[in-house]
Amino acid sequence: MAKQKQVHLSDFVMDDAADATQATPGTALPKYDKRKLDDVMLAMDVVDTLRNDAVLLEKDLSAPEREQQLIDRLRVIYKNQGIEVPDKILREGVRALDDHRFAYEPIKGGFISKAYINRGKWGKPLLVGLGMIGLAIGLEYAVIEMPKKREVNRIERVLAVEVPKSLGIAKSDAAKAKISALYEDGKIALAAGDTKAAKRIADSLTTMGEELRQSFTVRIVSRPGENSGVFRIHDENANVRNYYLIVEGIGANGEAKTVTIVSEEDQKTKRTDIWGVRVSKDMFYRVAADKKDDQIIQNAIIGTKKSGYLQPDYNIETTGGLIVEW
Repeated sequence: MAKQKQVHLSDFVMDDAADATQATPGTALPKYDKRKLDDVMLAMDVVDTLRNDAVLLEKDLSAPEREQQLIDRLRVIYKNQGIEVPDKILREGVRALDDHRFAYEPIKGGFISKAYINRGKWGKPLLVGLGMIGLAIGLEYAVIEMPKKREVNRIERVLAVEVPKSLGIAKSDAAKAKISALYEDGKIALAAGDTKAAKRIADSLTTMGEELRQSFTVRIVSRPGENSGVFRIHDENANVRNYYLIVEGIGANGEAKTVTIVSEEDQKTKRTDIWGVRVSKDMFYRVAADKKDDQIIQNAIIGTKKSGYLQPDYNIETTGGLIVEW
């Protein structure tokens, strides 16, 4: 196997004459001039000596005077060390100092390097800031986004599951039409991203399903301290009066049922377990006479609410008007 030739860094230090001649394959590299290298090293040492001699460098002298005094000073320094340095080298060293040769100038750091060096100052605050941002995002998701998603899922479930059940229970065309109308409004609200409107509709559909399943009798209230009937005097005509019997819905086990009532006086909707039913003047005073003799209404049952229907069927004469306040 052919031997590999080893080339050292010193092989590439050449004198001026050798620099002009390019090496060709198969020829030896030119030898460097040791004297040339020694002069450079001496010049570098001169510059280093000058930098360490602050007294000479800080004097305010003209250029020629400064150069000569530096040379004289350097000659004494080296002579005391037993080193003979030619004036040519001393002068070259002084000029090299003025030209900033052999001086190391550190590369200015960029933004990234400075940031890395100073990471101890900004690292912890940055981590704290990022942690606070992460915490805020997590809280927003937990407090706002998650409940919102759960609510949307509930609304979708009501529309997809509860509505078909309610339609299956409903036995009147009016109830079916109302459920279908609310269902369509709910889909439109969800598609538009109006969660509040969709929630109101879903709540109405849920309530409607519950009320469709209810069955109870409508009974006139007859308890001490409570009215069994009231009448309203018209604001614009004192001769006009509206008569109402106060009633409640009682289930098979005797519990009062909560129903949704729309007042005919202001069109407000209220969930309540007691309400007023508008009746004729004759019916109103007939019930009043029934209660007057012994404080007990003998014929207190005036209607029945069947499962599958939203409204009770009354067995007395009534306009169907309802009130929730008196």
